[in-house]
Amino acid sequence: MSAEKPESIDLRAAEIPRPEGLVMPQAPPVEKSLLSMMTIDPTNIISRCISDGMTGDYFYVPAHRLLWDVFRQRYDKGLSVDVTSVAQQLDDQRTLEAVGGHAGLMEVFSYATTTALYEQHFEILKEKYIRRSIILTANKATDAAYRQEGEIEDLLDQTEQDVLHIRQSATKGAEWSLKEDIRRAVDNLERMMISDGDILGLRTGFERLDRMINGLKGGELFVIAARPSMGKTSYLLNIIEHIVLDEKKPALCFSCEMPSVQLVERLLYARSGVSKQQLQINKGHIPQKDMKCLRDAIKELQVSKLIIDDTAAISISELRAKARRVQRENPELAVIGIDYLQLMRSHTKQAQNSREREIAEISGGLKSLAKELNVPIVVLAQLNRGPENRTGRNKGTPQMSDLRESGAIEQDADMIGLLYRKRYYAETEEEREEMGDDAMLILAKNRNGPTGDVPLSFRAELMRFTTRVVADNEEDEG
Repeated sequence: MSAEKPESIDLRAAEIPRPEGLVMPQAPPVEKSLLSMMTIDPTNIISRCISDGMTGDYFYVPAHRLLWDVFRQRYDKGLSVDVTSVAQQLDDQRTLEAVGGHAGLMEVFSYATTTALYEQHFEILKEKYIRRSIILTANKATDAAYRQEGEIEDLLDQTEQDVLHIRQSATKGAEWSLKEDIRRAVDNLERMMISDGDILGLRTGFERLDRMINGLKGGELFVIAARPSMGKTSYLLNIIEHIVLDEKKPALCFSCEMPSVQLVERLLYARSGVSKQQLQINKGHIPQKDMKCLRDAIKELQVSKLIIDDTAAISISELRAKARRVQRENPELAVIGIDYLQLMRSHTKQAQNSREREIAEISGGLKSLAKELNVPIVVLAQLNRGPENRTGRNKGTPQMSDLRESGAIEQDADMIGLLYRKRYYAETEEEREEMGDDAMLILAKNRNGPTGDVPLSFRAELMRFTTRVVADNEEDEG
């Protein structure tokens, strides 16, 4: 028997009717009680309000909001909060009548309350503020949706940011933030003092690079740039592979250029040590040793916590939304990789008129996302033709100025690595043989540490970079 077709839903008919006389969530007596507590014990109560994150928006009654501003100003300046001084300040500002005149002011100062009720009353006020914020955010999103202006992705992203802002403001007070940051900074200092040279951040699998940057750390944006065919995708995958399979941590990888299946194949080649060419040549006669290595790599990857998104030309707003969702589902998310920056898009009106502005919005958006999620972001970027245009010994050697639309990227990135292989620019077979598998990552920018060269070797058939040990004289030349 065929299933009945479900009825379509009329969204207009599905609207929830609002009861008549519905008003914004508010608690004027509680507002008055808290203000009265501030007059009883200004030093203690006002400081607690500030440290708990209170702002003028916590007060629904305009007169109460005005009084909070005056109390806060006087507290900041070390002035007394007495009825006479406050009345004089309000009169000088021509706002005394806005609080109900002398009678309205006396009503607050004489309101019967006790400071023992602070926590209970503060929580009530906070709850009303959050409810109002949710209503205002929903109304703003509803209005924007009805007007049908701009891109839908931007509307979704803005709405999500507004909701996250409500949660953040509801759970984090200013003093808590400072104390927590100080605690974390002290923890980092103690770890550095007793680490005996250990890497404090997330290891990339490249020892020399890890020592220079002290590992990948939350909030950092690491840009790895190269010309086409230099192996930058392989380098990013090598880092992701190490974090996911060796460090056993979750990772999110956005591939704007390759389908996800190709990235998985590359990971399997690099991890197993069995190349695509070997599989094609041997076909049904693959040695048992190679088959075991391949099976082991498959098993490792199957149980790993790697998430790949291969949305082409993904917008910065869509990427942010997906990254937030992944972190909610995987709170231990260790790193985000992106291949690559210039293939991303921004749909704001300003970005449509200027490619440089678009790249700036994407670059700034990635840095903001790294800070918001407290996760390192490793993003690949394309270089212009500058390396090819250089001559002599410097031919092929990249510089930060070779970054396409480089201004914003240079400013936003915490670290910039320039990847290249001299072999690619060799003019004779003899030069190619001499250069072999040599590659180099130039750490051109490192906001919190040294810059310099990271010598590498590249096995193209396995898409695998490894650290290259160099002689002292070669290092001096570099």
